[in-house]
Amino acid sequence: MPRKPDPVDALLKAGPRPTHLPEPAERARLRGDYGLTRAEVAAALDVTRTTVAGWETGRSEPQGATRAAYAKLLEGIAAQLAPAEPARGTVEEPETEPAAASAPAPAPAERRSGPPRPAPRKRASREAAAPAAQLDAPDPQFANGPLAVLDGDGNAYCVGGLVLECPAKDIPALVEWALTDARLGAPRLHRNGRDSDPLIVLTESAALRLGLPSVLEDRRGLRLPDDHKVNKQIARAKWTLTKRGFGPWARVYRPAREGRRQCVQLAVLPWDALDPRSWSGSATLPPAELAHVLGTYAARVITPCGSTAVSGLELMTALRPPTRPVKDAASGTWVAGPVPGSLTRAVDPAPPEAPDEHPVVAALYARGHSRTPDEIIEEEAHDWIRDPQLLTDAECARKYAVGIDVNTAFLAAANRLPVGLGEPVHLAAPDFDKSLPGSWLIDLSGIEMDPRLPSPFTPRGSRPTGPAWYATPTVAYAHELVTTYGLPVTPRPLEAWVRPENGPYLDPWYRRLADAYKTTMAELGVTADLDEHAFLAAMENHKASDPALAAVLAAIKSTVKGGIGKLRERPQGAAYRPGERWPALERPTWRPDIRAAVIAAARVNTHRKLLRTAVASQSVPLPPGRLHFADDALLPIALLSDGVVFLSDSPGPLGLLPRTSEGRPAPGTFRLGVSPGMVKHEGTKPLLWAAQLLDEGLNPARHIKDGVDAVAEGE
Repeated sequence: MPRKPDPVDALLKAGPRPTHLPEPAERARLRGDYGLTRAEVAAALDVTRTTVAGWETGRSEPQGATRAAYAKLLEGIAAQLAPAEPARGTVEEPETEPAAASAPAPAPAERRSGPPRPAPRKRASREAAAPAAQLDAPDPQFANGPLAVLDGDGNAYCVGGLVLECPAKDIPALVEWALTDARLGAPRLHRNGRDSDPLIVLTESAALRLGLPSVLEDRRGLRLPDDHKVNKQIARAKWTLTKRGFGPWARVYRPAREGRRQCVQLAVLPWDALDPRSWSGSATLPPAELAHVLGTYAARVITPCGSTAVSGLELMTALRPPTRPVKDAASGTWVAGPVPGSLTRAVDPAPPEAPDEHPVVAALYARGHSRTPDEIIEEEAHDWIRDPQLLTDAECARKYAVGIDVNTAFLAAANRLPVGLGEPVHLAAPDFDKSLPGSWLIDLSGIEMDPRLPSPFTPRGSRPTGPAWYATPTVAYAHELVTTYGLPVTPRPLEAWVRPENGPYLDPWYRRLADAYKTTMAELGVTADLDEHAFLAAMENHKASDPALAAVLAAIKSTVKGGIGKLRERPQGAAYRPGERWPALERPTWRPDIRAAVIAAARVNTHRKLLRTAVASQSVPLPPGRLHFADDALLPIALLSDGVVFLSDSPGPLGLLPRTSEGRPAPGTFRLGVSPGMVKHEGTKPLLWAAQLLDEGLNPARHIKDGVDAVAEGE
């Protein structure tokens, strides 16, 4: 009988087989969880970024020595990530507002692994939208982008012109489809964060098809009645709504399974999910165009998860997650540990920082007590007009009122701003330290300002009358004024609440939003390399050139202001009683002290430029020890937050702002340009128009932009 071949010899004779590699989707997951870009992997393996993209999508496979090196890299990543995935059990209930940041950060295993699911059916294909609207190098599990806009015929319009067929006839089926077949979502913005949940935007026809009313009758609670049939369908299918119920922005979820989130965000357009003040009427766009607008915002900022204010706050947490998995030395188990530089737990404010409704205030004062400046901090934006009796003869002879506006002033103020990360510490009679974020009780009434200028220390521009609470940027500016101009006063704090644990928490938030703002402005034709004449010309009609991008721009600016405002969210609902805690207080990002610091920094930044503009424009030197200016100094007649109005012989800002002998903007004054902190032309009106408003006690800065209310327009 012939000898049976030795199976070992047979394997050896077959030669070496290719090195084993994980499935393509797992390769992408490992790289992303480790915080590497495709470009970094490509450089290490001496291949192109496109080649790495092909390996991660399954279009190609590495060979030879490159394959072995790639396998070694992935194995090393997997070995380092594997211990950092503690058992998580069930995830806490997601909130319509950003989820409580004290919960453990999602472990890397939360991202789906394994081979990609079969692609959903595509009903139509449209010409791709602009590349900027697409997420760069999307993860295979999010191949169809972060969101879809659904119409009444079951067409789900995605980013890039893709249209999917959605067979769902009710909300539970829609949620299942979004989580299983649609391949929607977006990768996390920080390795210790979590991926963005899929967003499904419901048009009116889609809402009706799914059993939702076209009008939400409860305008106070903004939610469907508990006994509505849609709520019953969700309960029967064993899905859960957040405590806010089914409203304009609804989250439907189940507890995490095997470390994987099961959550879908819904936005109901006929219920005003997209506020026209923030989204410039985007809700009325056709579904494909709306998907382009929302997809662009998602790629540059974050997938919308509520109002722009909610999204702005959620972006802070997404960029600086509160916790990460760490190994407990005593037990050997993996637990949630703080991420350095993040807000990791909810803390109560210092008494002067708390709003009137807060339990901290209720414990100190009788109900109805009106707190005085030495009991409450009032860091708000300027809303000031000059007494018309203080207009000089030279000013009254000018022809125009010219308004300028600081680009994203609050965003610029957040850049490199140290803020508290932990609890406040009380100090009695401390020396002022500008590096310590916090609140200071100090008497700044001794700093006298030219009456034609607002005081930098109060929102209405009036001079303080005694001790009051201020955030660190305001007190630092007071000391700067004393030192720079030799003022005869030495302000000393009486007490303070400071935060020794601090850092530039908002820096990643600033960078992402500043990049989003500048990128969008560049696509609208306003770039950083334009000279002043070209900049003013480009700004004339930049929003009309592309209404969709103009809507994205409006949403970005609203995200900045809304996100800062949300740091001090007040209680909501008729059932609330002063002195009770409300849900927002349990968020690490409920931080009225950070809001106060940002607003204070923005206000003094503008005042500093006002002062330097006055100094640079007058014909005589500033007298020592006094902040009083000559009649020919350029001084404002109105100030509203980041908008300033001057009187001028020229209808535009080029003939208004002071220059050096070389023709350049005077150092430290307002500069025209697109970057955050620079200024643009807001509008020009006749002198008599401005004088009449001043006589009526109205603020010209509010109305100088084509006669519209600047606050209502989101400026």
